[in-house]
Amino acid sequence: MAEARLALRSRPDIVNTDLPEGFGVVAKPLGRWERLADNNVLRKTVLLAGLALAWQIYALWLDNPLLVPTFTDTAKAFFASLRSGELAAATFHSIALLLQGYALGLLFAALATAFAITTRIGADLLETLTSMFNPLPSIALLPLAMIWFGLGEGSIIFVLIHAVLWSVALNTHSGFKSVSPTWRMVGQNYGLSQIGYVTKILIPGALPSILTGLKIGWAFAWRTLIAAELVFGVSSSGGGLGWYIFQNKNLLEIPNVFAGLLTVIVFGLVVDNLVFRTLERRTVRRWGMQS
Repeated sequence: MAEARLALRSRPDIVNTDLPEGFGVVAKPLGRWERLADNNVLRKTVLLAGLALAWQIYALWLDNPLLVPTFTDTAKAFFASLRSGELAAATFHSIALLLQGYALGLLFAALATAFAITTRIGADLLETLTSMFNPLPSIALLPLAMIWFGLGEGSIIFVLIHAVLWSVALNTHSGFKSVSPTWRMVGQNYGLSQIGYVTKILIPGALPSILTGLKIGWAFAWRTLIAAELVFGVSSSGGGLGWYIFQNKNLLEIPNVFAGLLTVIVFGLVVDNLVFRTLERRTVRRWGMQS
């Protein structure tokens, strides 16, 4: 009797197959302007063109080349200095110094972070030293560096190491501490070795913070390098971009000064978009750690 009642109460499933054609979620194709607006490179190119146009209009309105030359005059000075080889030599000199200081700074940051994540005293030491030296401008150490290492590349490399070391070590250590406990337990359950635990659990989990530290360290290194070269900038083989800017300022070649500054900006844009953005796209964004 109960089974008969249950059979009467139950209703058969109804599947409606008589649906209009094209019914459902349909991906609407993007129009031409929508596709163009979705292009990241194009958007930034238009933005840079707009900034260059604003620069040109302001310089023409100001009408004082000794204060602000026009964008076209700066571009002419830029290409003229490239053809003469002066700007290219200064750029290569600065980049060589920058890479040396940046690489050494990363090495010392890696050693400091490794000591900090393996011992409690290392963590306390890194936090203390970071609190002491990270707020200290690297260029403030240049007079001491000149006494210790002389007037040459050694002094600049020393202040570059200081500019890179603390920001990279601080962000890397913070990233290691913020790795999910679930990830840590997975690594322990798999019985990974100490090196495997670091390379397969800690570094991937802390990679967004590590990349942030790398970008901050790169920016600090650029600032410090240009400032140091503006102070004395000359070594046995010549000067870098900072010295190029300083010399042209003394000669009142203001378009060349802006051309040197434009070189620093362009190189920064290239490194950020071709190196760091590519690294982010192939790692943290691909893994779904960033949107």
